[in-house]
Amino acid sequence: MAYWLIKTEPNDYSFADLEKEGQTIWDGVGNNLALKHMRNMAIGDLALFYHTGKERRIVGVAEVVSEPYVDPKLDDPKRTVVDVKLGRTLPKPVTLQQIKQDRDFFADFDLVRISRLSVMPVSEEYWQRIMEMAQE
Repeated sequence: MAYWLIKTEPNDYSFADLEKEGQTIWDGVGNNLALKHMRNMAIGDLALFYHTGKERRIVGVAEVVSEPYVDPKLDDPKRTVVDVKLGRTLPKPVTLQQIKQDRDFFADFDLVRISRLSVMPVSEEYWQRIMEMAQE
């Protein structure tokens, strides 16, 4: 199992929307590096659900429930999507500011290094620390 972080603008699609729907197609990703990461996702992987914009915080966990496949709405074989389902809401959101305050620990985290990247891998070490921060 691998860990990921997926970003969304909450005005477009929020964690509350996923809670209502239960499952969705994770689409709309256009960046080549983000698409490369999506092609590496597998069923059972977990993803931190990050709200961009004014919120800038991790609010929950989603689970990947499909292998990557070509976006059925687009005529472009490079545009990959996956299906994700609701995992769980974090007890307490973890803000980007909190992560940046622990810069020594998160120095190599793509969330800090490549701020515009919408899909990124998360090491098990970072995942565990974020889960701890969500409990504090």
